[in-house]
Amino acid sequence: MSNVKIKWLIYTVLVGLIPVFLRLLIWTVLQKRTMDFLNAADFVAFGLILHISNINEIEHFNDPEKSWKTLHNGISIAFISFYSVLFACSLLGESNPGLINVRSITYFSIGLSFISFLISFIVYDRISKIEHIS
Repeated sequence: MSNVKIKWLIYTVLVGLIPVFLRLLIWTVLQKRTMDFLNAADFVAFGLILHISNINEIEHFNDPEKSWKTLHNGISIAFISFYSVLFACSLLGESNPGLINVRSITYFSIGLSFISFLISFIVYDRISKIEHIS
């Protein structure tokens, strides 16, 4: 695995998963499990971190294929918009429990963050291959 992907894995993925790991740790040590095992906001934060990292890396990446950069920045901006809606729904669900199915928002956030992880991996894979050639 290239240096770029290792840095991405440590600096972006592991740091982005800190809220998820902390929630799991706290959940396991609680005597009375009053909080949820999973929370949409944790996965929304992870997805946002991935896409912001993608935008930053792509902007500083010297790739002659401008359409690739534009496409992936556009994808990241679209996902950031989706995450904003999910976060708003999560907040509404917490403040008014009968209004929104929080469990479905959580599962959707998990699925979307997994897709974001794959997209981010593709971005960093391409960057590491091109930097390796240079």
